[in-house]
Amino acid sequence: QVQLVESGGGSVQAGGSLRLSCSASVYTYSSYCMGWFRQAPGKERERIATIRSDGRTRYTDSVKGRFTISKDNAKNTLYLDMNSLKPEDTAMYYCAARRSDGICYLAHISTYAYWGQGTLVTVSS
Repeated sequence: QVQLVESGGGSVQAGGSLRLSCSASVYTYSSYCMGWFRQAPGKERERIATIRSDGRTRYTDSVKGRFTISKDNAKNTLYLDMNSLKPEDTAMYYCAARRSDGICYLAHISTYAYWGQGTLVTVSS
């Protein structure tokens, strides 16, 4: 069983930055496909960034150039650095994991077996 715990959310003005962290409980964390997702009120949960076990990353268009996903395998921690934040980035942010099988970014959201509890990001204009 993998347990994920997010932290780092908060309130920030437009143009500001935040760093989200996701701590994982499993020592084989490095072999998982990890992702950051977000869900705004009244909207479906969307995938925003993933990182494969080999370190390759991929982003949804709306965050490219502003957000960076990274991981520290020694610390079993996933990060999301968010810069140039916009009011439309306001959402609950979740980290999630799935066992690596060659598919990461394109994997259906339902195949991510492990989820954190979420951390709220609010961006004011």
